[in-house]
Amino acid sequence: MKVGVVTFPGSLDDVDAQRAVRIGGHEAVALWHGDHDLHGVDAVVLPGGFSYGDYLRCGAISRFSPVMTEVIEAAGKGMPVLGICNGFQILCESHLLPGALIRNDHRKFACRDQRLSIDNVATPWTASYTQGQEVTIVLKNGEGGFVADTETLDRLEGEGQVVARYVGDNPNGSMRAIAGVTNERGNVVGLMPHPEHAVEDLTGAGTDGLGFFTSLAAAAFA
Repeated sequence: MKVGVVTFPGSLDDVDAQRAVRIGGHEAVALWHGDHDLHGVDAVVLPGGFSYGDYLRCGAISRFSPVMTEVIEAAGKGMPVLGICNGFQILCESHLLPGALIRNDHRKFACRDQRLSIDNVATPWTASYTQGQEVTIVLKNGEGGFVADTETLDRLEGEGQVVARYVGDNPNGSMRAIAGVTNERGNVVGLMPHPEHAVEDLTGAGTDGLGFFTSLAAAAFA
C-alpha cells in the first residue's frame, strides 16, 4: 500500500513514521501540510511531534492545513487514517475522533516505555494484534490526557471504540486510562504513544509497535 505521512511545520517524527511504514512493508509517500491532494495514497499517517503555530492548543491550528481538508474527505469515504500523539490531537480538533487532549495532570512531560492493552483489533491499524494483547510502546507527551464527557466515554466503551488503554500507572491522567480511540466506522485511529519508535530491536522498546503498520496489509487483503 501507498501510505502518506504528513509533515506539518515543526513536525518531529515524520521521518520516523515513514521508516516505520517501510519496515511494515508499504511504500511511504511524503505529504506536505500545504498539499491540496493526497497523491493517490491508500492510507494516511499524521505523525507525532509538535506542530509550529499551535498556540491555542495542540492540533488546533494544524487542523486547518490544506491537506486536512483532503484527509477529512478521504476518511469520510473509508480511507485508513492514523494519528499519533500530535496527530491524535489534530484528529480530535478535526472532529474525526471524539474527545480532546489536554495537559498531563501532573504538569510534566512524560517520556517512558509504556505498557498498553490493545482493546480493539477490528481496525485497519490493529488487525495484527490479538484482543487484550499487552504491548510496550514508547510514550512522550506533555499534553496527552484524553478527556470527554461521561456520555461520550460510555459510548466509546460500550461500542468498542477504545483501541488501547494504559496498563499500570496512568502516565498523563487520561480518563479511564484511554490511550487510543477509533471512530464509529473504525478506519480512523488516534493513539497517544508512539508505535513508530517501537519497530526495531536495535532501538527503543522493541518491536511491539510494528503491528500498527503491518496491520494495513491484512486490512487491504480483507
